[in-house]
Amino acid sequence: MAPTLYDVKPELGDLIEIYRGTYQHWAVYIGDGLVVHLAPPSEVPGAGANSMMSVLTEKAVVKKEELWDVVGTNQWTINNSLDKDYEPRPARIIVREACALVGKTLPYCVFRGNCEHFVNELRYGKAESRQVRKAGETVMAVGVAAAVGLGIVYLAGALFGGSKKEKDTQ
Repeated sequence: MAPTLYDVKPELGDLIEIYRGTYQHWAVYIGDGLVVHLAPPSEVPGAGANSMMSVLTEKAVVKKEELWDVVGTNQWTINNSLDKDYEPRPARIIVREACALVGKTLPYCVFRGNCEHFVNELRYGKAESRQVRKAGETVMAVGVAAAVGLGIVYLAGALFGGSKKEKDTQ
């Protein structure tokens, strides 16, 4: 069951991770039940998994909305996990800069400038996305496994296959 503001109260500058099936959407809490987040211009509040189309856009808008409108029926959590790697900026600066960006259209790239990059830049001054890093690691692992598999098939063929010509002359 998703937390409610009665269960968990975000603090100013907290990062909110919203689980939307195959990916996570991110927002920064600015107080009074409001968040700032980077979303495609066409996304409606609470779009949930329907906003997967957002990966196809090249521009996104910085929006200030009610946390519950952004979360919709999805589960969410406060996730400041990069605090162990980076010093968070002061909450008042995070909130001020987030609010100053509201309404602006920014370049969007799922690999270099997505909603997670956006909130991490606000909180830590570092535009990072663990989702993109994990996806890259998965693609790399699959590629290595495929290469190893093909190498084994090739080696087995070379060692045990022999050529048809060799077999015909025996």
